[in-house]
Amino acid sequence: MRQWPMRELKLFAAQLRQEDEVAVESTGNTRFFYDTVVEHVSHVAVVNPSQFKVISQSVKKTNKNDAELLALYLAKGLLPEVRMKERGQREISHLAQTRDLLVKQRSALKTKINNLLSAEGINLKKESLSSNKALERVLSLPLLPLMLVEARVLVGQIRSLNYGIAELEELIEEEGPKLAGHKNLMSIKGIGPVSAAVLLTAIGRIEDFADVGKLAAYLGLVSRVQNSNETERSGHITKQGDKLARTALVQCGLIAKRYSPYLQKFYQRIQRRRGGGKANIALARKLLGVIYYTLKNNWVFADFPNFVLAS
Repeated sequence: MRQWPMRELKLFAAQLRQEDEVAVESTGNTRFFYDTVVEHVSHVAVVNPSQFKVISQSVKKTNKNDAELLALYLAKGLLPEVRMKERGQREISHLAQTRDLLVKQRSALKTKINNLLSAEGINLKKESLSSNKALERVLSLPLLPLMLVEARVLVGQIRSLNYGIAELEELIEEEGPKLAGHKNLMSIKGIGPVSAAVLLTAIGRIEDFADVGKLAAYLGLVSRVQNSNETERSGHITKQGDKLARTALVQCGLIAKRYSPYLQKFYQRIQRRRGGGKANIALARKLLGVIYYTLKNNWVFADFPNFVLAS
């Protein structure tokens, strides 16, 4: 048993053999480790510690014991592995995550302005604060001096976020078409360039999923099942996997149903029986099925509402 410092990682990789297999816990620098080692061995298993209870709940929590357990379960093929994205997918995924963070910050600031104005009896819809003209109108309102300063700071922050979000979206739209399957997803009316990039970076290789159910489980769009003696109950969806991809699926589904009579009828049927929230999730799951077969069969739609493929 030997401990290697990260600064000697290349030396560690150089002494590995092509038939070796390596297991490593998923941490902040795992990607650097993976990229350095993967070409020197037959397989690198990246393990999510929270899913590997043998380590996460071990009473003997030492590096040596963890390493021995990883080696033992790697040899038996029983490690819960994390799918590693290709570099291009990973970079676009980071861009999308940063954009999502900025959008949420902008939404919080809009809510703050809305609350500030509401306290003075001025009611504006949060959506109306999206344009530059609307932000200028906020600064022209008859506010008290202290409130005006606060409003000016908030408006400045929103404008800065607008520029950053626009720059990231432009970059995602430029890089997205480089992803395999981008043209296929863009032919589905309701999926835009940013959503297509988000979904493709989350899904990765469609060949990794034997059927659409496996993909739905990977993205957390299947019901959580609870067993008690002979009783089996289905609860809310598991919400495991990529949250950004699930959000994109729900948003794209709501847009796609405007154009597709098939999706519209499906949504209305679920909505009548189970309500809007359940219908949104069911619609996202249905759209995921369309996405799965589109990528699996390399379909490109000439007319998505009528499911006509391009020749």
